[in-house]
Amino acid sequence: QGYKQWLFDHTGKRYLDLFAGIVTVSVGHCHPKVVDRTRRQLEKLWHTTNIYLHPNIHEFAEQLASKLPGDLKVVYFTNSGSEANDLAVTMSQLYTGAHDIINLRNGYHGGSPFTMELTNIGSWKFPLQRNLGVHGSINPDVYRGPWGGANCRDGIAQTQRSCNCSEGHCEASMMYADQLEDLLKHCCPKKVAGFFAETIQGVGGSVHLPKGFLKKAYQLIRERGGLCIADEVQCGFGRLGTHYWGFETQDVMPDIVTMAKGIANGFPMGAVVTTPAIA
Repeated sequence: QGYKQWLFDHTGKRYLDLFAGIVTVSVGHCHPKVVDRTRRQLEKLWHTTNIYLHPNIHEFAEQLASKLPGDLKVVYFTNSGSEANDLAVTMSQLYTGAHDIINLRNGYHGGSPFTMELTNIGSWKFPLQRNLGVHGSINPDVYRGPWGGANCRDGIAQTQRSCNCSEGHCEASMMYADQLEDLLKHCCPKKVAGFFAETIQGVGGSVHLPKGFLKKAYQLIRERGGLCIADEVQCGFGRLGTHYWGFETQDVMPDIVTMAKGIANGFPMGAVVTTPAIA
């Protein structure tokens, strides 16, 4: 059983929940306000397709879009984070007319047949037929990777490994970006469809990207005609504390944002938000 921040086992022993169902339960278990509002909705209407205009769907889309910066104003609702990432891939390929998708090793983007290919964690891959055109760049991990140290991240998760970076500047970030540029040069056509990245890799071990990496990565992708996709399934909805979205901590503006988990506190729901031009 769960109630607000507590979980109870089969003997009734109480535990403080610090896991939140893999960063999904954002407003607590069985919160009275959420339970009451859900009950009232279930007594009125359980489901309608979103091809029909319903005031609740419209209102929620407007409120969600108001939380995103710039021209990220068109919302598509889905049933999961995997489905949201599937849709983001399709949109990027249709919009650009290109096929290849770039991502980072150690990233997790879902378990559907296509998003499994986007996921670069070996324990989450199965020996199935592979989708062509997905390229994983070296993970910019300043803790386990070849470059980086104590001055390379913003936030409390730091490595004790020393580095030569001055305060506010990360040399390792540019080294990892150089590897991304090398991959684009040697493994991809001149035009790519898109680039996927989590701001903090969740399933991969809460890996924080180094300062400035995403900004340089977005530049490299856009130079090749691709779209930049922020996977906010685990980082979004205030999970990081200082910002509502993870990508805001890296001072970048994505073309597409995918989300799930905290959007509905555990109910099967996700979303893709993009610009009117891409939509």
